[in-house]
Amino acid sequence: MAVIPYNEAGLKLLARLMRAEAEGDGKLGMLMVGNTGVNRVRGDCIDFTDITSIRDMVYQSPGGFEATQKGYFYQRAREKDKRLARKVIKGGRYHPATNSLWFFKPEGDCPEQWFGQWNTGRYKSHCFYSPIPSECPNVY
Repeated sequence: MAVIPYNEAGLKLLARLMRAEAEGDGKLGMLMVGNTGVNRVRGDCIDFTDITSIRDMVYQSPGGFEATQKGYFYQRAREKDKRLARKVIKGGRYHPATNSLWFFKPEGDCPEQWFGQWNTGRYKSHCFYSPIPSECPNVY
């Protein structure tokens, strides 16, 4: 059962986002990016109020994803990427992105905080950041 509303277009959009943001980090890295995106739709908090669909989340401005500005994002969603997207839409959570709303790829070590949010860990090239439960209970 899906934890956020979606249709085929949204599934493809999420799959393209996951690939464009984290293909270099492998399947698990892509799942973590997807996890973060799903949390933004679920959250209705902090920077992500009124985000009610995958499309809203992907194209949020400001605060959206850098990948949407690159040509690679606009390639067709592959079946293997859509399978990964379905996993996070159905509630799959992957540490350290379990409750994350943000991630980025730093030059060096992960800062302890990023825009006031706490680092929950790193996976390969990306650092993940989560709100505290009282700030965003819907992602917990």
